[in-house]
Amino acid sequence: MTTLPFFPGTTPRASRALLPTMNPPIAHWRGQRVWVVGASSGIGAELARTLHRRGARVALSARRADALARVLDGAQPAGAPADAVLLPLDVNDADAVAAACRELCERWGGIDLVLWVAGIYQPMRAQNFDLPAARRMLDTNLGSVLNGLGAVLPVLLEQRAGGLALVSSVAGYSGLPHALVYGPTKAALINLAESLYLDLSPQGIGVYLVNPGYVDTPATAGNAYRMPALISAEQAADATLEGIAAGRFEVHFPRRFTRWLKIARLLPYRAYFALVRRVVGL
Repeated sequence: MTTLPFFPGTTPRASRALLPTMNPPIAHWRGQRVWVVGASSGIGAELARTLHRRGARVALSARRADALARVLDGAQPAGAPADAVLLPLDVNDADAVAAACRELCERWGGIDLVLWVAGIYQPMRAQNFDLPAARRMLDTNLGSVLNGLGAVLPVLLEQRAGGLALVSSVAGYSGLPHALVYGPTKAALINLAESLYLDLSPQGIGVYLVNPGYVDTPATAGNAYRMPALISAEQAADATLEGIAAGRFEVHFPRRFTRWLKIARLLPYRAYFALVRRVVGL
């Protein structure tokens, strides 16, 4: 069973760090076994493409098999390349997630990194609260991650190696307009990742929390308000993999935006609410 080649100081930023990285840096992606869950579009699709270009063995999961097949379309004339595995599944079906994990371990002999990107976003405020939509976001953004943990944690703990990355959002830092339900689901993921790190890091397992800002994806295309520091899905994928390779626990981007949000959440509530209203024009 192979494991990720972890070597301290393998990235320039890591080598310059005064403190040890929170996760062992990753030397390269060649031959690494990476399962991208939520890979049919947006950041997940770009992560799968980028990893494949860098030589990783990639497994792609999402509900629609046809959408997954298009992600790496053209990489090989005969269809999906031999080192890519398509595992269509419904992330809200715990049995389906467990079955996919078993199949992948049978194929690969283990998993080096799970990138859990699956999630849904629907802008929502108190004035247009939609209970069915709220429950769908809760089930997919948080419940599906628990399904993933049930399948993946036994594998990682048995290996005593590998890693788990949860894609949350800066919307989980503090309350924001239009994120009435989405934000709380992402806040829960931040808390979950922190707890997982405390449990898994001593076992030699990497835990990564990915908090993107605004990314140009089908999910954000319907936003009717200005999105500061909007970046492309390709840029988001590059920033995610750079942060993971450097061994960071939290990977947040673009930093020109996320750093201000980190400062804003430290303000007293009166000042924080006034700032948000001014920025978004409420």
